Amino acid sequence: MHIRSDSFEHGQPIPSEFALGAPEGFGGNRNPHLAWGDAPGGTRSFVLMCIDADAPTQPEMAGKEGVEIPSDQPRADFVHWVMVDIPPSTTAIDAGACSHGFDKGGKPDPQGPAGARQGRNDYTGWFAGDADMAGTYRGYDGPYPPPNDLRVHRYFFRVFALDVDRLEVGDDFTAADAFAAMHGHVLAEATIHGTYSLNRNAGA
Repeated sequence: MHIRSDSFEHGQPIPSEFALGAPEGFGGNRNPHLAWGDAPGGTRSFVLMCIDADAPTQPEMAGKEGVEIPSDQPRADFVHWVMVDIPPSTTAIDAGACSHGFDKGGKPDPQGPAGARQGRNDYTGWFAGDADMAGTYRGYDGPYPPPNDLRVHRYFFRVFALDVDRLEVGDDFTAADAFAAMHGHVLAEATIHGTYSLNRNAGA
């Protein structure tokens, strides 16, 4: 099984049109193009996720004046997208088809392939304490690493082929819920990643 993108090259920077944050403010927040194939026989649905593997573990440092987040600070995952019940006939998602622009407070009903369901991403928790931005963020919301972070973030787009038509998760699910429900049902997985940073000194 494999996955590719026409929006960025594997291991290379993701253009700001596919990011939530950009040097000038908000980016285009469009989902990138993704296409996959060679799923094993018996595949009855797909799950798609986008996870930042380099989120800082001391969030109070993010954007703090006069402070830089060291690249060796311990890191954690930050989920940008989780979509389940993608029909086996769907093997590509066009750029901008599921997200185009930013919805303050989150997308109430994100677009996607017929029959697919999209869960909460981690901006739900990140913005929870901000009265102006708080809400339930579903579907894709792209990269927005802290501008004072010295580490270049890696964003992993993962597609899983499952042997079930519908994943046993509730309507208001998270990536953790999806991972738990997928246990024992994954036939194959493919991954591609891109990078993103808002710090000109990142990776130096």
